[in-house]
Amino acid sequence: MFDKFSERHIGVSNEKDLKAMLDVIGVKSVDELISQVIPQSIRLRKPLALPAEGMSEYEFAAHIRELADRNQPYRSFIGMGYYPSAVPAVVTRNVFENPAWYTSYTPYQAEISQGRLEALLNFQTAVISLTGMEIGNCSLLDEGTAAAEAMAMMFSLRSRDAVREGRNQLFVDRNIFPQTLDVLLTRSEPFGIELIVDDYDEYEFTGREFGAIVQYPAADGRVRDYSDFTAAAHAKGALVTVAADLLSLALLKAPGEWGADIAVGSAQRLGTPMGFGGPAAGYMTTREAFKRNMPGRIIGVSVDRLGNKALRMALQMREQHIKRERATSNICTASALMASMTGFYCVYNGPEGLRRAAETAHLAAATVARALEAMDYRLASKEFFDTLEVEAEAAVVQSLALEQGINFYYPSEGRVRMSFDEVTTAAEIETVVSIFAAAKGKKAKAVKAVTESCVPTALRRQSPYLQEPVFNVYRSESALMRYIKKLELRDISLANSMISLGSCTMKLNAAALMQPLSLAGFQNMHPFAPADQAKGYMDLIVGLEQDLATITGFAACSLQPNSGAAGEYTGLMVIRAYHQSRGQGYRNVVLIPASAHGTNPASAAMAGMKIVTVACDERGNIDVADLEAKAKEHSSELCGLMVTYPSTHGVFESRIREIVDAVHDAGGQVYMDGANMNAQVGLTNPGYIGADVCHLNLHKTFAMPHGGGGPGVGPICVAEHLRAFLPSHPVVATGGDEGITAVASAPWGSALLFPITYGYIKMLGAEGLRRATEMAIVNANYMSAALAAEYRTYYSGETGRVGHEMILDLTSFKKDYNIDCGDIAHRLMDYGFHAPTLSFPVHETLMVEPTESEPKEEMDRFIEALISIKRECEAAAGEADNVVANAPHTARELAGAWEHPYSRDEAAFPLAWIGEAKFFPYVSKIDNGYGDRNLCCRNCE
Repeated sequence: MFDKFSERHIGVSNEKDLKAMLDVIGVKSVDELISQVIPQSIRLRKPLALPAEGMSEYEFAAHIRELADRNQPYRSFIGMGYYPSAVPAVVTRNVFENPAWYTSYTPYQAEISQGRLEALLNFQTAVISLTGMEIGNCSLLDEGTAAAEAMAMMFSLRSRDAVREGRNQLFVDRNIFPQTLDVLLTRSEPFGIELIVDDYDEYEFTGREFGAIVQYPAADGRVRDYSDFTAAAHAKGALVTVAADLLSLALLKAPGEWGADIAVGSAQRLGTPMGFGGPAAGYMTTREAFKRNMPGRIIGVSVDRLGNKALRMALQMREQHIKRERATSNICTASALMASMTGFYCVYNGPEGLRRAAETAHLAAATVARALEAMDYRLASKEFFDTLEVEAEAAVVQSLALEQGINFYYPSEGRVRMSFDEVTTAAEIETVVSIFAAAKGKKAKAVKAVTESCVPTALRRQSPYLQEPVFNVYRSESALMRYIKKLELRDISLANSMISLGSCTMKLNAAALMQPLSLAGFQNMHPFAPADQAKGYMDLIVGLEQDLATITGFAACSLQPNSGAAGEYTGLMVIRAYHQSRGQGYRNVVLIPASAHGTNPASAAMAGMKIVTVACDERGNIDVADLEAKAKEHSSELCGLMVTYPSTHGVFESRIREIVDAVHDAGGQVYMDGANMNAQVGLTNPGYIGADVCHLNLHKTFAMPHGGGGPGVGPICVAEHLRAFLPSHPVVATGGDEGITAVASAPWGSALLFPITYGYIKMLGAEGLRRATEMAIVNANYMSAALAAEYRTYYSGETGRVGHEMILDLTSFKKDYNIDCGDIAHRLMDYGFHAPTLSFPVHETLMVEPTESEPKEEMDRFIEALISIKRECEAAAGEADNVVANAPHTARELAGAWEHPYSRDEAAFPLAWIGEAKFFPYVSKIDNGYGDRNLCCRNCE
């Protein structure tokens, strides 16, 4: 008999520990506790319709390998934004497959995130340098959504006169990737933005445009000079965004040098696998003048309490969900792990390596181009970087190419498109040429390598790039391995200790779930490959969609949204399409409780909704009377309700069905935010409660890693009447019969990550899934009860219990001890812990979520740390120079002169067990104001 995965995944698996915890809570059994936490009216009457017993780790490993082997990763020359990449093994092994990197949280606690902050700073520095811009963010989701963010940014940058004139047109050159155009269509409509799709070299600006978007090189491979076009746009007050291929910029003139205002794109081909579409790091760079309008996160350089260099997230007002309904973006997480990989790829290769990779791709294309022209093929352009479009019989070429295990892209019956890359070999070039020779009934002649550039002289890059020291010293594997390790040791991750973040659910990312991501059958698939080559992926996708629909109680699922916030937006757009199909497109009011996570109103704003806030009562529950009154008041235009369940306060509200009924009675739909779905699985579900759509944070409930701030996946599940509106895609058929246009670049979003959630479900089975939920609730109630004498739990349900998380009240600490919530968060670093969620959803509180993954011993250590810190606060009352206010303490400070009234041991080793595996923060408390006043977002050392 193999070991059960549930016994490995769930931290408390022995009866002795469980009984001790239940005794502290004051119940006799898990069932008794669950009955006190979840209202009986919404408890599932039957187990989930999934296999009761899960696979063992060994069985799953064999099963997932079989699925990977069903994929046929033919040699891809499809391009279209996705390319084979030489991912350095040293980066794969030490970052992609390393839990110290993939289990770390978003770097809100900067003092214990210095390693990943530097990795992200390297990414920013590289993309700023390559694009010739002045400022960049530390990743977006993908190229299509990055272009959509740029569109919204240009729209928000309109002058007062432009707003008054109603400038709402965006020019989009027709020679861009179709998936990018589709995402632009999705995101433009709610804002009333009109897309003008035309040829850039024939278009004349009218003065009604606020911006323009072009592709560089163009989708068909042409390298085009946009300088006159950009000057014409600027003359009419319009901004210009360019979707630029980063590798091409090693050879092509930087967008910032020919006048572009914003550059966006994907960094996939710089050191990350195709993965059937994702994840990869999107990017955005711009002029410094626009820094306060830029979406996403910017890593900046600051100083700490001791004057040492320290990194942090700068200009944090651009965390758009904080702006709620005033947001111009709903970005909450992005692709930090992939951005780190891209940063290390650039560090390892440096400017000469990037140029070498770019020349390999370019000269391969040039060599094939010359050979094709010698056979009288007509090319779309003689000026290109890596992509050729050829007039040829697509069906004939495709048949011959498939015989050779090669995929091209076929934009029409009479055209073939092919993109070369950094791993193209001379043998592959000969094979490609032989295919086109055979298509004409000829025998291929010997191919002569071309060495001269096909880039127009005026567009060849003259300016240097990647000149910073970090990109010019780490060339050996030993050097890079040690650099990665040096950064790793500056961070806290789940590999160090429990991360008890409420709402963010930092549960175990089991090794058995992560291993399949390295299989070539999953990594090397192009998202636009023929379906019969991706049978393993399609079986996995269909199975995962069915399982998620079953778990949520819904009829259908879309895996396309590639973040939780993107899932929120997608759910709202599906509801919007449903109302429009019924002739009720005027329904645009969304009710959102005051307690909701900020991405809810931000996503509603992105969907063009009018937001009406619903009050909460003194217990933190939705004020049902207020909701009923507002639903009735707005019944003629009510689109729906966004509700998180259990609530953002960690409580299962007993009147949830009344809330759902009130919205339905007023003609609205109910969107259930799945942020807290890990407290529902197997015990209740959104469909059973009566909701119409929910999104899921796979990096929360279903054990996907956080990766230092992404990647995430945010699929939506819907009731039968919404199935038809699930998102479609312009290249690969997916979604419903009346599906909304795409919400992400790839048909199935970040498909490389799907084996994680698929495996989580398959190995836990119905019984394990339910048990995981139960233990998440047990652990939260244990910690709440164990801390009750020291910290009041701010909100609880009608029976005095919490759900899977609790809010600890620190609101009096400032008055009593002159210590605030942030000070305690910093002091926890000295104890080797990441802080819980700070001041959300209530100011000066800690929101704690232990998850089901933590053993009792680790929870007890965290409890002991919080109690010890409270004792320190009591002892420090009235003392400015105290151990809590000065936290965290670095090894450098401890080894130097010491003038504090407390001892070095008190600072570094306040409890005996800390010495067993002491984590020293790399920097002390960071000066946030200094970093914003002296904004620097490049690694110049």
